[in-house]
Amino acid sequence: MSCYEIEALRLGLMNVLGVGDDSTRDHAEKELEGHLEGPIKGLAEADSLAEIQRHLDAALVDLEEEVASMDSDDPEYDYTRGRLLAVRDAERAVQRLSAQGEHIVDGLGDAHDTLHETFPVEE
Repeated sequence: MSCYEIEALRLGLMNVLGVGDDSTRDHAEKELEGHLEGPIKGLAEADSLAEIQRHLDAALVDLEEEVASMDSDDPEYDYTRGRLLAVRDAERAVQRLSAQGEHIVDGLGDAHDTLHETFPVEE
C-alpha cells in the first residue's frame, strides 16, 4: 500500500521550491512507478503552486470516489480513508503555503512603495 498522492505532491513541491536531494526524489519516483497518470502525474510534474492545487483537487476527487465506492468491510477501507484525510491535510498545507507566498509578494510591494515614498526620485 502506498500513498501515491502524497509522494506525487512531494515531487511537485520539490520542483516548485527547488528543494530535496536525489535520494528523496529517487525514492518518491520508485513509489510512483506504474501510477504516473492523471492527477498523480500532474502533481509529480507540477511547476507551480497553482498547478499543484489544481492536480491535488483532482486527486482528492478521485480518492473521495474510491472511498465512496468501497465496502466498509474491505480490508483496505480504513487505510484508504486515512489516505483521504492525509491528502485533505496536505491540501490545507498547500493552501497555507500559497497564502504565505502571496503575503510575501504583497509585503515586497509595500516595501517598494515605502522606499519610493521615503526617497522620492525626481524625473
